[in-house]
Amino acid sequence: MKPLGAVTRGTTNPNRLRRVDNWIAYRCGDLLAAAAVPLVIDLGFGATPVTAVELRARLAAAVRPDVAVVGLEIDPARVAAAQPAADPPLLVFRRGGFELAGLRPVVVRACNVLRQYAEDQVADAWRTMTATGAVLVEGTCDELGRVATWAYVEAGAPRTLTLSARLSDLDHPATFAERLPKALIHHNVPGEPVHDLLAALGRAWDAAATPFGPRQRWLATVRRLRDEGRTVHDGPSRWRRGELTVPWPGTAAGRPA
Repeated sequence: MKPLGAVTRGTTNPNRLRRVDNWIAYRCGDLLAAAAVPLVIDLGFGATPVTAVELRARLAAAVRPDVAVVGLEIDPARVAAAQPAADPPLLVFRRGGFELAGLRPVVVRACNVLRQYAEDQVADAWRTMTATGAVLVEGTCDELGRVATWAYVEAGAPRTLTLSARLSDLDHPATFAERLPKALIHHNVPGEPVHDLLAALGRAWDAAATPFGPRQRWLATVRRLRDEGRTVHDGPSRWRRGELTVPWPGTAAGRPA
């Protein structure tokens, strides 16, 4: 089967995807715990296998020890270079793309991949990666993983958007605009739902100045956003991590009440 997709830059760093990994353990843990074969695909692991190694370790510790991770890359040189890090059958590296090398995972993580594609290619990629019933977590982050956003996708359709940041480094929620998923980044203009969301988040942040530090300010910001009528998922235990998960902008659930 010929891999679907194109070779991307492959930039990666240790701990770059820790925020999304921890969220996957939280959000998808029940799916993996109930699965007969708890398989996760790391699509486009990049120039080094470090983030796939970390994903496997985090899910093994947080969900179940027999979670298996398959790292897929279109570039055969990257697949070959990753082999010393493999630990079959729990951690394997193969050549593959959006077709997932014919595998049937429970979860697919695809970070900093579609950011390098044209926007009109995103929907087809989402549909292809979820065609066998997998859920997809797809997004982007900065080079050190301090600011990240991702979509949770089922059956080709985005359900939620998560914004996550290291709060001690977050000067303003406008920072998230630079790291939106490809499906949203060009829609951050007045009149678009994602622009309205970020504007409301920014106003709440500006109104929530506190002498007690960035975590308390973020908690106050999220509560204010919720009190203004927007649906906000989860609760303070996740918000304290610098997370905000909301219905996907533009869907009925994503509109303020």
